[in-house]
Amino acid sequence: MPSASLRLAVVGAGAAGLVAARELRREGHAPVVFERAAAVGGTWLYTPPAATSSDPLSAAATHSSLYASLRTNLPRETMGFLDFPFAAAAAAGSRDPRRFPGHQEVLRYLEAFARRFDLLRLVRFETEVLSVRREDDGGRWAVTSRKLGEKGSGEEEFYDAVVVCNGHYTEPRIAVIPGVDAWPGKQMHSHNYRVPEPFLDQVVIVIGASASAFDISRDIASMAEEVHIADRSAPASTCKKQPGYDNLWLHSMIDHAQEDGTVVFQDGSSIKADVIMHCTGYLYDFPFLGDDSTITVDDNRVDPLYKHIFPPEVAPHLSFIGLPWKVIPFPLFELQSKWVARVLSGRIKLPSKDKMMEEVKAFYLKLEARGWPKRYTHNFSNHQFEYDDWLAEQCSHPPIEEWRKQMYAANSMNKAARPESYRDEWDDEHLVAEANEDFKKFL
Repeated sequence: MPSASLRLAVVGAGAAGLVAARELRREGHAPVVFERAAAVGGTWLYTPPAATSSDPLSAAATHSSLYASLRTNLPRETMGFLDFPFAAAAAAGSRDPRRFPGHQEVLRYLEAFARRFDLLRLVRFETEVLSVRREDDGGRWAVTSRKLGEKGSGEEEFYDAVVVCNGHYTEPRIAVIPGVDAWPGKQMHSHNYRVPEPFLDQVVIVIGASASAFDISRDIASMAEEVHIADRSAPASTCKKQPGYDNLWLHSMIDHAQEDGTVVFQDGSSIKADVIMHCTGYLYDFPFLGDDSTITVDDNRVDPLYKHIFPPEVAPHLSFIGLPWKVIPFPLFELQSKWVARVLSGRIKLPSKDKMMEEVKAFYLKLEARGWPKRYTHNFSNHQFEYDDWLAEQCSHPPIEEWRKQMYAANSMNKAARPESYRDEWDDEHLVAEANEDFKKFL
């Protein structure tokens, strides 16, 4: 039989925190959501340029990593929660009907989701979680929080369990460049990039090969004198101009930087640059957790976590939603949240601590056999739907729709074939029609 309602702390009111709050409440629990910002949205809450960090390599007080021109890199049909479509119809609140809309449209969608399921009253806005610690062996947790702007040690309250949904696009990961400390130019991380105008007539090096490196290099090329992309995965001899651009080059990784402002690439070519932009990803960061959380973060592996959610030693009283990457995030958050909610109510039983640890170790051995580095522990590029469908089965929920899986694959292929235009040209209209037909039962 399900247990009595639990009082739960949810850290963060982005997409993961919102859907976690909904699923926990649906299961009869009483969630309290802590959010530093004054509104919901998490990483989708855009911070204008003037408010960005004075230290361009750090996160400082800025949570969001959005740049002004950002459009989604997944088609909207795939992105939405499973029972709340991210539809382009005006009736669904859309003001940007493009298939790959700008970030403002995603925020409007999350706001509409929060309103539709009456989640705003569960959120304590402008409230920072300072610490989460285990109170006793009974599983209770002491959560200390403080309103932004207030002094003092904060307010301590007790919860039956804590669900961590604080995102992983805030704490910048910086590339190591020999000689850069003496290099006179400016360095910044893409976390603090917003608009291209400050780079007018400058020579900019963008490090990275991800979606943000691709988009930001093109954005900056509209203003800069030259943009040079340094890609760690490119062969050492790489030095080529990008098609369709007169001022954009692709190189292998930076070898070293020099005091005179020169940056030397692995192919031996060099340029004098004004700016190095690190589009090098992010670190998992849980500054409010102590040793009693039983997890560590080493080379971006959050360890140990059963199914990337529960630390076996303290399960189910501490859980993490939204750590996997290279995924369709919102449906994954939703299924993780359904599972956590049911585990907490006693409807689903976890294996023993020893069994959970065995499974974690077996998963690590599988990664090693594949030759994947530790930092790819939560990279789900090869198995997101297998994972989603396992969670769905656990919760007696239908698997991810076939059209969604096919559309994700079609988008990946289209992106590879049309890197510059995949957001505006595609060949999967039959899947769009299937999705829109499916959405009718929810709209």
